[in-house]
Amino acid sequence: MALLKHTPTEVMERKSLVINPAKTCQPIGAMYASFGIHGCLPHSHGSQGCCAYHRSTLTRHYKEPISASTSSFTEGASVFGGHANLLQAMNNIFSVYEPEVIAVHTTCLSETIGDDLNQIRDKAEKTGKLPEGKTFIGAPTPSYVGSHVTGFSNMVKAMAMLAEPSGKKNGKVNIIPGWVEPCDMGEIKRLAAMVGVDITLFPDTDGVLNAPLTGEYKMFPDGGVTVKELKRCGDAVGTLALGEWCSADAARWLDSKCKVPCTVLDMPFGLAATDRFIDVLRTVAGVSVPDAVAFERGQLVDMISDMHQYLYGKRVAIWGDPDQLISMCEFLVSLDMQPVYVVTGTPGKKFEKRIREICEGQPFEVKVKAKGDMFEMHQWIKNEPVDLLIGNTYGKYMARDEDIPLLRWGFPILDRQGHQYFPTVGYKGGLRLLEKILGLLLDRKDRDDPETQFELVL
Repeated sequence: MALLKHTPTEVMERKSLVINPAKTCQPIGAMYASFGIHGCLPHSHGSQGCCAYHRSTLTRHYKEPISASTSSFTEGASVFGGHANLLQAMNNIFSVYEPEVIAVHTTCLSETIGDDLNQIRDKAEKTGKLPEGKTFIGAPTPSYVGSHVTGFSNMVKAMAMLAEPSGKKNGKVNIIPGWVEPCDMGEIKRLAAMVGVDITLFPDTDGVLNAPLTGEYKMFPDGGVTVKELKRCGDAVGTLALGEWCSADAARWLDSKCKVPCTVLDMPFGLAATDRFIDVLRTVAGVSVPDAVAFERGQLVDMISDMHQYLYGKRVAIWGDPDQLISMCEFLVSLDMQPVYVVTGTPGKKFEKRIREICEGQPFEVKVKAKGDMFEMHQWIKNEPVDLLIGNTYGKYMARDEDIPLLRWGFPILDRQGHQYFPTVGYKGGLRLLEKILGLLLDRKDRDDPETQFELVL
């Protein structure tokens, strides 16, 4: 991709052309969610090229080998349907790779043809292509609607539909974490354990896409939620869905079909959203907030208090996924920073309304756009600059062109490491986000200050 030196300052309305979209396609989200199931092999029901793209994007982000299979559509399957390809693929997969679960997501091509995954699964069971004791789940994920967030949500809902309620509550709480890093899922489990809540987290990519290098290859790492746990999620006392776009559909399905009451919360990025998450956990467990959790919160509050003067009034442009942006914008506003430009490629006017509510009454005007793109954001920045960019790697072109610091956060991050190991959710994650923001702003201050203001101690 060339640098965007020729981005014009004049903003023109575009209805049919998207330039540098702030999203990717549904199957990538479905594939990532699939890795959160123990012993699962994701399967792309479409052409080899689609599967290669989805695998390469996840590989470049996580720096891990991404194993997935494909129905390998050819001209015949494109005309007559891909059911025969999928049945043959299932026979090969279970014979050669022996996964516990195959998680099938569709593509543009198979959706356009009209392939029915439920019908194909039924035929597989009747013809013995699905071995006894093995599990097939499927989610419709056409790339021509929604985004990777939509695909993630659809696959997570398919996981919830494995629930087999017995009618007897098991005392556990389901937590659906949304699209966050594997380390973030680990942090959510740690916080729940500190509060004293027995949870089922799904999906759970912790230990799968941030697994250690031991010298021994495991096609199916030890992490991930088990099918047994998913079947029992219908007996939980409640479900916490972290994020309206990523997690709410699965939680509401469990509520309506299995009578598991659900609560939809914001992702626990930043102080206020983490407070709400901890408060709900505390209420569910019927306990007071442990001193260890209050200690971590106090550390975050202390750092905010100590360094507030370097954050105050800084203008920020931020892009990414709706659930993540909502919590991050709330965090920035609480720091007295100004998220003036907010863009997601995922559709949803509800998102725009929520961002405006968060920024209401603040001393700045927010420009927010769902189903937007980064080209228009670049134009906004050219007209009225910002002090900081927050988003994925695709923002490095804007950062270089406009000489603005970039905090890499979200998906995909293709040119840095560490995001899968160091969480940004919870109070500890808030500390890391704050440290990274301060580092960028203070590095810029040191670079730009005249000698008379170049201080040893800040």
